[in-house]
Amino acid sequence: MNSKLLTSVACAGLTHHEANIEKLEEFRFSDEEQFLQDAREHFKGVVLLQTCNRVEIFVQGESMALENFLESKGRSGFWTLEGCKALTHLLRLACGMDSMIVGEDQIIGQLKKALTFAHEVGVCSQVLDLCINKAVHTGIEVRKRTHINNGAVSIGSAAVKLAEELLGSLEGRHILVVGGGEMGKLVAQALAAKNLTAIYVTNRTFETAKRLAEEIGGKAVMMDELYHYISLSDVVISCTAAPHPVIHCEPLREIINRQRWPIEEVKKPLILIDIAQPRDIEENVSVIEGIKLFTIDDLRSVSEKNMKSRRQEALMAEAFLIEESKHFITLLNRACANETLGDLHTWAESIRIRERDKALARVNNADERIKDIFDDFSKVLMKKLLADATFAVRSCAEYGDLETADKLVLAITRGKRPCSPREDLED
Repeated sequence: MNSKLLTSVACAGLTHHEANIEKLEEFRFSDEEQFLQDAREHFKGVVLLQTCNRVEIFVQGESMALENFLESKGRSGFWTLEGCKALTHLLRLACGMDSMIVGEDQIIGQLKKALTFAHEVGVCSQVLDLCINKAVHTGIEVRKRTHINNGAVSIGSAAVKLAEELLGSLEGRHILVVGGGEMGKLVAQALAAKNLTAIYVTNRTFETAKRLAEEIGGKAVMMDELYHYISLSDVVISCTAAPHPVIHCEPLREIINRQRWPIEEVKKPLILIDIAQPRDIEENVSVIEGIKLFTIDDLRSVSEKNMKSRRQEALMAEAFLIEESKHFITLLNRACANETLGDLHTWAESIRIRERDKALARVNNADERIKDIFDDFSKVLMKKLLADATFAVRSCAEYGDLETADKLVLAITRGKRPCSPREDLED
């Protein structure tokens, strides 16, 4: 199969592989809708994927144009991929093979959400819709064929694992989860399996916190009681979708100075784990004595252990992706024939309607039933006559030869004789 791609597809981004949390925050786009609308002026389609450890932009267009556009937005230090390399990256991404936690399942939902939002804003093209959906389908299939996600942890459960490593055990501990969204649910579910004394859940919307707390047997608390329950906790894991910090330095300093555990002779350290993007906890919190602050960057050790246990499964997935990449190119190239086929079918439809009307004019007092019969007959006849031509055009496109497909349509619609390769050279 020809590996030539007939349409321009590119992606660019910054991920946990190249950047720490500070750089990812700087690269992030706070107003996603405005960014997509601006990008749509330069590309046929655009999808923006922003998660806690990556920011990636997929476009139907050229990589150089994407690079120039991002630079005009004040972004730098990012990578770009084009054509087949961009498609392969998208497949690996959907399979969880590019994730910090190899094999994690959340990326599937994140890609679907990014695609849905692009459609809502009106910036997604047919080609990008095909790309994202194909990647999602492949990601699901890889997880069925391999054990790459067996026991796979998410960023949320990796945060729980980190807390467990730091404390030795979570048994008998008090833990506060700040945030009731998708990541908060993952954290809470991971905590529910531990033998904790108390799990507190808080969220900007109290009803959300209440629902999540009921699911895991925890206690929902009001957001305005945040610092009180921080003072009661051994670990705080924060993962809201707020665009600004929700846990600030001065209130934390105050509760630490007021002795969180007055009956203890030795102060226990308060462990804060911030897995939000942008960050939930002010960075200068780490200078407060008695507080240990950890971020997504500190989850890399969990990621490395995860990768070792899934290396063999990842190799199996890579072998499957080689074949899927070929199918991906074929699928996209087939879609590229739609415009050419549109010309063919428009031409045929105009003839069908003209000849149908001529035939009906020869029938005296044709009622609606007769008209429907003529119309159905002409449609079926046209479809059958165009079947072989449609197949030939799509086959040419699948093999990366859209030029021959165009010549075939011109030969049919305009009676233009297709040139042989020798005649092309002579011209």
